[in-house]
Amino acid sequence: MSASEIQKTRIINELRGFIRKLLQDPKILEQSLTIARQQLSEGSSPAIMARIANEISDTTSVHIPEDPAEHSDADKLFLELLREVVLEEQALY
Repeated sequence: MSASEIQKTRIINELRGFIRKLLQDPKILEQSLTIARQQLSEGSSPAIMARIANEISDTTSVHIPEDPAEHSDADKLFLELLREVVLEEQALY
């Protein structure tokens, strides 16, 4: 198995675990979106994205490392998707 295949497998496994958490506790999504909406009203700088990650970790069963340099690809994908959803919501209003 090549390094890229191993990386893809790791990301898929991490996403599977995350989706499992969402299915077990659907409130995680609403809490995460609420946090993202509040924080993204101030912009979407790396510092704000780090605050979003920290607050999600503090208030849900989802753990995202405090240091953005330690965010996995799945962490980054989740945060980016939250940002996209909130920005799309704001564009509708």
